[in-house]
Amino acid sequence: MPVTITTADDDRLADYVRLTDVALRRRTEPERGLYIAESEKVIRRALAAGHRPRSYLMARRWLDDLADLVANAEADGVPVFVGEHDVIEQLTGFHLHRGALASMQRPELPDVTDLVADAQRVLVLEDIVDHTNVGAVFRSAAALGVDAVLVTPRCADPLYRRSIRVSMGTVFQVPWTRIDPWPGGIADLQQAGFTVATLALADDAVSLDDLAADPPDRLVLVLGTEGDGLSRHTVAAADLTVTIPMAGGVDSLNVAAAGAVAAWALRPPQRDRS
Repeated sequence: MPVTITTADDDRLADYVRLTDVALRRRTEPERGLYIAESEKVIRRALAAGHRPRSYLMARRWLDDLADLVANAEADGVPVFVGEHDVIEQLTGFHLHRGALASMQRPELPDVTDLVADAQRVLVLEDIVDHTNVGAVFRSAAALGVDAVLVTPRCADPLYRRSIRVSMGTVFQVPWTRIDPWPGGIADLQQAGFTVATLALADDAVSLDDLAADPPDRLVLVLGTEGDGLSRHTVAAADLTVTIPMAGGVDSLNVAAAGAVAAWALRPPQRDRS
């Protein structure tokens, strides 16, 4: 320990091959039960959340900074691979400038009912396809006290490498799971005592200011996909639609920005940290 690699053609490194190929990672990561954590901060947050590493891959210069991780890996029999930057880049398809990668065992997702049992504020991400937006929503959710995030079956994977990196590892601290079926699952959330609000443009929409003035005790806020927004079936099944008052002739925000604005405005009073 560690194991020096001199070529990208090594079967032991299969977890790290072509990490920039989005279609490949979407197809294989859930089935193989792994995800990739990138950078020291993200890896440490994953470990703090109780996730188990399969292996590490890093440039040799990072062995000192990550000495405790390497020592723990050696004690647990987890392989640590080190190599020159050009070999790692050839293997992964990108320049590793954040210290290290870890192939992590994907945790089992909790049941929706169990996840939201004690929640007051929940975000639902409907079919958001951009991993950057997914990661940004999770970072806002962590910062603004959202209790849980639910992602629909066609939403991008929160444990994709880019999502994790953009979230700064907060995907590990905000409880989340997939909700399926959707939008059929809205009825289950309503039965559990939640008011379900969709964030969208509609003639009968309630202003965010008005909703924030008298928010429900338990609220689910549904954010729609980039471009097309929320499906009409989702809007019809929800209790209300809410819109953010805007100026300057602007009618919408990026989904991550809109989610952050709404989450801040609708946070429960006891979570006001000002």
